[in-house]
Order: sequence, then structure tokens, then C-alpha cells
Amino acid sequence: MRILILGAGGVGGYFGGRLVEKGEDVTFLVRENRKKQLKKNDLVIRSVNDDYSFTPKLITAKDTNEIFDVVLFSTKSYHLENAIKDLKPFVRDHTVIIPLLNGIAHVPILKDAFGEEKVIGGLCFIETTLNDNGDVVQTSKAAKLVYGEFEGKETERIRKIADAFSGTKAEFVLSSAIEKEMWHKYMFITVMSGVTSLMRAPIGPIRESDGGRNIIRQLFTECAAIMTAYNAPISETIIDDHMKTMDAIGYGMKSSMQRDMEKNAFVEGDHLQGYLLELAQAKNIHAPLMELVYQNIKVYKKMLQKQNR
Repeated sequence: MRILILGAGGVGGYFGGRLVEKGEDVTFLVRENRKKQLKKNDLVIRSVNDDYSFTPKLITAKDTNEIFDVVLFSTKSYHLENAIKDLKPFVRDHTVIIPLLNGIAHVPILKDAFGEEKVIGGLCFIETTLNDNGDVVQTSKAAKLVYGEFEGKETERIRKIADAFSGTKAEFVLSSAIEKEMWHKYMFITVMSGVTSLMRAPIGPIRESDGGRNIIRQLFTECAAIMTAYNAPISETIIDDHMKTMDAIGYGMKSSMQRDMEKNAFVEGDHLQGYLLELAQAKNIHAPLMELVYQNIKVYKKMLQKQNR
């Protein structure tokens, strides 16, 4: 099975690297600058789950004669449009695309671009970043990628993918309820990224401050109300479940949005909080805390635009 990883950043670099480590046929679709960096330094994973380095197989959007069976679509949402253009030449009738973006809004866009039958569900839980050398740095043990056919279908292709994904140092999990998993992840990452970027702090100081846990719970409650209005397949206990997860994660845990803000980089606020508030507005649901979170992101974006002029 030929596997294509769209991008070689923190997510694609890590999961793709673990598949290479196992012995799978993996290629990375990258931009020219990243290609030069990886040719010079190799792809290096520095991880609490064991380090690994290798010389990756690389292609760019110009190398249109390649064909792949599975694509891990691991770009950021603000690169979605360009990533679709880059990927199209490599997708054939049998190709399966597994998106790992946060949120939900990208799913219909990908189905429209490539065909509904080519896109299945996917998400991941991992805390990674690239250092100045372009190495993938992972400081917490969690490294979980969840995937599955929509509507829990059991297919020959998903069995082949599961076989290819098995036996690595990362946790690849085949789910029969991928829609629920994606909505649950969407809720968690929207609150986690929202509260840490709003407070400019890791989760520990926020939840331990007077009233901090109440704010986190209220954000989850607003998310649940919006999602329920759209009949999203969320669990009745999801707020309590997510609060337990919030209490369990490390004191110094930061969201990727917060880290991006610290680097003066682009953020995924429109794709996460913004999209959820669009759904809320359409159903006349008031979500004041989420509106505050999103306003903070909009102010950050405005300041970033002025800074980059």
C-alpha cells in the first residue's frame, strides 16, 4: 500500500515517520522550502516515545506522475484550499483520503473536491511542534490517530488500511463511530484552544484559578447546545467526560492555537470557533463566552495583519 502524507509538519511528520519506522511505503508531499530542509537534515522525530530519524521520500506538487492508495491530509485549515489543489493530481478512483484537520467544516469541502466516496473520517490527538531545524518535537506521550468509514461501514479498503496502520509506535485506532469521535474532538479542541488563547496561559493555571473551571464548563455547555441543535452525534455525558480530560492533562499543556499566537503565526479560529458560531447564529443560539473567545481571535488576526504589512 502506497501512503501519501500531505505535509511533513508536526502531525504528518510524526505519524508518517512512525509508519516509515514500521516499514510502510510512505511519501511526503511538501513545498520546496520544506523539501530542501528535509534533504539537508533528514526527517527527525524527537519524542518521549523514542526518537527516530530517516531520509524521507519526498515529492512536490510538480511530480504529478505518482499514484497513492491512502492520503493522510494533515494540513492546517487555513491552507485547505491550496492543499486541495496540490493533492488533486495524486488522487485516483481508488484513493482514500483521511483528513486529520481539527473541526468539521472541512469534510463537505473535501467531499466536494474529491468525491464523497474517497473521503473517510479522521482525527488525531498529539502535541507536537517543529523546532528551528525542522525536527518534529513531541513532549507528551499521547500520539493517537483515529479513522474510520462514515456510518460505521465495514469495507475491504478499511481492513487493508487497518493492516497497514497496525504495529507502529503511534496509536492508530479504527473507529466504527467516527462521526461521534470527530464531533467530540471538535468540541474539546474548540474549548481548549479558545480558553488557552483567551487567557494566554496553559490549562493548569486556568483551571486552578478562582472560577476557571466554571468558565471551561460553560464553554463546553455552549458547544453542546449548538451541536445538539444540529443533531450532532454527541454523548449525553460528553461535558463531564471532557471536564475529566481537562483535569487530567498536564499543568503546562498549551493548545496549538496558543503556541501559534506566541509565534505570531496564523490560527484556525475561523474553522473552529467561527464556524461553530455560524451554526449558532443560524439557530438563534446565544453563546456569549464563545463569542468572547472568537472576538479575541479576531483582534489577534487584525493585529497580525497590520504587523505583516
